[in-house]
Amino acid sequence: MNIDLTNTTASKINKALIEGRRAIGTPAVGMVLTLVIVTDEENAYDALKAASEASREHPSRTLVVIKRVSRSPRDRTSSRLDAEVRVGADAGTGETVVLRLYGEVVNHAQSVVLPLLLPDAPVVVWWPVNPPLDPANDPLGALAQRRVTDTYAAEQPVKELSARAEAYTPGDTDLSWTRITPWRSMLAAALDQVTCEVTSVEVEGEEFNPSCELLAMWLADRLDVPVRRSASSGPGLTAVRMGTSCGSIVLDRADGSLATLSIEGQPDRAVALQRRDTAELIAEELRRLDPDDTYASALRYGVERLAGPSSESAEGEDVPSSAAEPTVTAEAPAKAEAPAKGPAKKTTSKAPAKKAAAK
Repeated sequence: MNIDLTNTTASKINKALIEGRRAIGTPAVGMVLTLVIVTDEENAYDALKAASEASREHPSRTLVVIKRVSRSPRDRTSSRLDAEVRVGADAGTGETVVLRLYGEVVNHAQSVVLPLLLPDAPVVVWWPVNPPLDPANDPLGALAQRRVTDTYAAEQPVKELSARAEAYTPGDTDLSWTRITPWRSMLAAALDQVTCEVTSVEVEGEEFNPSCELLAMWLADRLDVPVRRSASSGPGLTAVRMGTSCGSIVLDRADGSLATLSIEGQPDRAVALQRRDTAELIAEELRRLDPDDTYASALRYGVERLAGPSSESAEGEDVPSSAAEPTVTAEAPAKAEAPAKGPAKKTTSKAPAKKAAAK
């Protein structure tokens, strides 16, 4: 059931939601959360489709906020709110309200969204494209317990990761991190099968894929070993190679669906690692509403500390010279084929001597 409202208000939208539920015979509210999608007209259809599919697992009230750009100065001074209310089969297992904001009300979207939030229910805000620099301090992001962005949609994904690390607030997350959940699970399971010391890691994938960078930073942060980032033609992540004291461990996925896990002394085994669509990613993020400390730790590790094409790309994006120094620290232990903790301290102690000689 669809109800179109032109030049409306939040109270009229709430009244339309109640009338719609009564018309389809479900007067009770059975939603568990409110999902706010902030997007543009171009990406609204795909985002709403993904949210509708995810609502089968998480019944929710979905509010789609579309900020329309006014072309003439006269239109910018006036305010208008158009809404489309969807209840029943057209909205999945929840309710959907598409809000189109015009004029001055674009700068006050939170005042429109706030009366439409479900009472005593968590709020999740998702920016499919063009997220704010600091999601937690955004007027809409401040209403939410969980804020979801996607650095894969950014023009400079590697630089965007650095910006996300600087502005991180507990509750922030990224779909690029969600995409590597099966990889992290499989690599952790592979390391549980051996009693060896990991000495080096190589992550291979598309050059400008932030999921590859996040997986490399997670491995470097957790294993405390040098991690090298290498580029491939994709799709997405293609391989992770770990050098250990008792042989190599390789997780290789060349076709984007089926991977091969190779452990020294064991037969190769096929692993299902199919690339997931946006609906599955959003459904996974809605399963947990608490802060993701593992994501925060990996994000703060820093892209510039990885060795390989990612560090070179970061240097080309005006990274300060002080941020490039840890790259030498990451590469030095790799040549010695030793754990990162010992050589890292030696390299750090030599750094002041080099600066003094330069002076």
